[in-house]
Amino acid sequence: MVAEMWDAEQEQGQDGGRIAQADRHGAGDGVRRLLAIARTGLPSSIDPRTGDLVQTVRRSDDPAAPLRREGTSLRYTAIAALGLSCLPQAEQREILGGRDAAELAESIGRRALDGADPGAAALAAWAVAEISGTPDPALLARLGRDLAGGTPIPTVDLSWIVTAAVASGPPGEAVATLGGTRLVQGGGRHGIFPHVLPADSQNPWRRHVGSFADQVYPVQALARLARATGDRSLLEAAETTADRICDLQGPDGQWWWHYDVRTGGVVERFPVYSVHQHAMAPMVLFDLADAGGRDRTSHVLRGLRWIGTHPEVEEDLADASVGMIWRKAGRREPPKAARRLSAVTTAIRPGLHVPMLDRVMPAGRVDHECRPYELGWLLYAWLSTTGEARS
Repeated sequence: MVAEMWDAEQEQGQDGGRIAQADRHGAGDGVRRLLAIARTGLPSSIDPRTGDLVQTVRRSDDPAAPLRREGTSLRYTAIAALGLSCLPQAEQREILGGRDAAELAESIGRRALDGADPGAAALAAWAVAEISGTPDPALLARLGRDLAGGTPIPTVDLSWIVTAAVASGPPGEAVATLGGTRLVQGGGRHGIFPHVLPADSQNPWRRHVGSFADQVYPVQALARLARATGDRSLLEAAETTADRICDLQGPDGQWWWHYDVRTGGVVERFPVYSVHQHAMAPMVLFDLADAGGRDRTSHVLRGLRWIGTHPEVEEDLADASVGMIWRKAGRREPPKAARRLSAVTTAIRPGLHVPMLDRVMPAGRVDHECRPYELGWLLYAWLSTTGEARS
């Protein structure tokens, strides 16, 4: 039965199905505006020397060169490839200077295979399998080695390994099953995941904290694995986590940043990251619904609406003039001060927060950078049909 479900062919839904869903709620034009920004911004995120996506694009004070590219990232390039694969091939080649998303993914796969980063290898394996339709055996074997022995692994990396294995079909079944088991075992009783599994492999001041990414990528992985195998317990685990973060969603649609594994509460709210609002939450909650989970479109749209309203800052975060969606609205603080204070106080006593923190370190600062994975996930969240339910 399981093998038959793994062998089942993927039926593609109609293009723009998720946008049509946004249209029904009056949010479609806003989604299209953001997608247009992504299509404009991704070419500006490419290193002309290598053809790879850079690590960060920052706003520059130079009127002749309003954007500054910095660094490189295999992870971000793999995510961008997944997003670009949702566009017509001619547009892919125009953005990538002649290559298409499949060729970009293959290039990443070769370089990630022997690298030290399991997350990059997992994303490369996912991109290769999903875009080309043919999994890379060497990358799958690498993912199996990354799971071997039960050594500590970041929750996000483990989630990507599971999703990559699911995308690989039957050849990835063993890796997906092993990784899925570790994910289910690693979640807290409220459905909140720590940053690293197992949690006690971290220092005592940090082990109770999991970020928003540490919640949504497991939801996606478990939802896709549940759909591939028909295992309802996986779907229920994903539902538990989704229920918790949706219950904690802010009054203006904010997806908060740090959560407490022990209590299921919020450790630190800020920064609010734009990519969580316009891409990661929609991508994952749509995937969960397509796997048989509850419809959480109202939470998706509340989060999306924050991109235009964001009461923390007055500046428009979606800058069509340069094709960027600025990264976050954060506190005015010394680097990482609030998150460190909040981690320590809640480690001492669950729910204990620094008095007057919002007054001393108010949320009112825009981070004028954009990472290309953010634009890649935006395309993928709204244009991909990979996770859509069969009709």
